[in-house]
Amino acid sequence: MKIIGFAGFSGAGKTTLVERLIPVLKRKGQRVSVVKHAHHKFDIDHPGKDTFRHREAGAFEVVVGSDKRLALIREFDAPTQLGVHDLIAELDPGVDWVLVEGFKHSDLRKLEVWRAPAEGEDARPVRYTEDGFIVGIATNTPQSLPQATELPIFDLDDVDGIAEWLLLHAERFEYKVKHHG
Repeated sequence: MKIIGFAGFSGAGKTTLVERLIPVLKRKGQRVSVVKHAHHKFDIDHPGKDTFRHREAGAFEVVVGSDKRLALIREFDAPTQLGVHDLIAELDPGVDWVLVEGFKHSDLRKLEVWRAPAEGEDARPVRYTEDGFIVGIATNTPQSLPQATELPIFDLDDVDGIAEWLLLHAERFEYKVKHHG
């Protein structure tokens, strides 16, 4: 499996870029998974549903499956910090690409998603000047980058170009399994 992260501030366009990249990679014969960091409590289950009732009754894990999908819901007894490698370990190892959104401080190779500030907004700092895991930049205004770089720069709308670059350099993104104890 190959992994690329997408790092940037909220509102920079990470989700939109990942959402647009998935079908492009799929058209090129790639199986794609996504790992997304959530900063807050989230729920994929709804009151009244059987799975919700099982969780409410105290189940540690509930797995629900059909001929179309599988979902695993795990409840932690105490707050648990899951790292990106923990989440990747939960994925099907047969996927071609994992697109990781968030986890900007991770040790994964990442594409920085950066937008120039709108009029009246303060500029958001860039990460490529200090993060050695940034391997490229996707931006709407390359001329506004605050510091010159030798890294490849992509237009945020050039999803085909980003996909081609990823496939061309796929060996750079091969994931080495991390064992956590």
